[in-house]
Amino acid sequence: AVGPKLFQYVIKVIVQAIQLLYTMLTIDQPSYILLQNPPGLPSIAVAWVACLFWRSKLIIDWHNYGYTVMSLSHGRNHPLVQIAKWYEKLFGRLSDYNLCVTNAMKEDLWVNCNIKAATLYDKPASYFKETPLELQHHLFMKLAKDYEPFKARYVSNAERTAFTEMDEKNGHVIKTRGRPALLISSTSWTEDEDFSVLLKALEAYEQYVNEGVKLPSLVCVITGKGPLKDYYNGLINKLHFKHVQICTPWLEAEDYPLLLGSADLGVCLHKSSSGLDLPMKVVDMFGCCLPVCAIYFECLHELVKHNENGLIFRDSNELAEQLKMLFLEFPTLEGKLHNFRRNLRVSKQLRWDESWDQTVLPLLEQK
Repeated sequence: AVGPKLFQYVIKVIVQAIQLLYTMLTIDQPSYILLQNPPGLPSIAVAWVACLFWRSKLIIDWHNYGYTVMSLSHGRNHPLVQIAKWYEKLFGRLSDYNLCVTNAMKEDLWVNCNIKAATLYDKPASYFKETPLELQHHLFMKLAKDYEPFKARYVSNAERTAFTEMDEKNGHVIKTRGRPALLISSTSWTEDEDFSVLLKALEAYEQYVNEGVKLPSLVCVITGKGPLKDYYNGLINKLHFKHVQICTPWLEAEDYPLLLGSADLGVCLHKSSSGLDLPMKVVDMFGCCLPVCAIYFECLHELVKHNENGLIFRDSNELAEQLKMLFLEFPTLEGKLHNFRRNLRVSKQLRWDESWDQTVLPLLEQK
């Protein structure tokens, strides 16, 4: 960390470019180089140079625009952001094939960058699925060792968590009577997700319960790690709820899909920096047949179908009303929450490998 930040950034890009190019020129000759963007600076240019050396084809998988992500920290008019925008458009045109994650991005690439792309929607991996009750109990017992919200509400001889217990007579796992609802959200704790929206909604939820609305206690789990985690943990620690518990664990990789498959509702606060990409966390939640409340942005309707597989909200007040409506008389098997889950079960979504075979292979064969 020597010199002005701009100088540091330029040096960082140069060093990364040299390291990446050296690595790519020492691998076995590839037929294709598949590059996800962002990050694209310097990887798009480096991958293009490597393709020239190897006489390979370059495929760019456009998940978003790197310059719009940079603009969250620097502002859209910052010189670095403008350079990154020019760079992405210039080198993006040098690819042989292009994939993107929404039809909105496909249109934007063509209109503004003269890049022709095929839409390849993100799909969940096969291990994102509903979690059997026995596995739920095992996971909750594991989490209860470290996180208070998962511990049983009262001590008994039975093997018990806040959500499940093992029947002493036959060894079967059952759901605990009067269990809390399990709400889950995942994040990388960055500027494109404002978790104060969820915290305000939970404050309103607490108020609903205090006013006598028949709502369950709520356990809100926010997973992930990132630069703003300490900031939001500070806000969470200032809240004093009686009916809502919040914890922010870092889960082992194999536990994350199990927790999604055990939850009652997912919440997504991702706001696309470009308005053209879709949140992968919702894709994974849908793979687990987990209904979602997601904050609105322009192309979200390509994934979340309002009143069909979840709900779309615009602010904390609307989210609070949705939580009240979905959890009223919980855990009844009637109502919208159950209908959303049933719709996700019968939708029979494509998995990643099936989607690849249908979209990408014909594109390559056609050329």
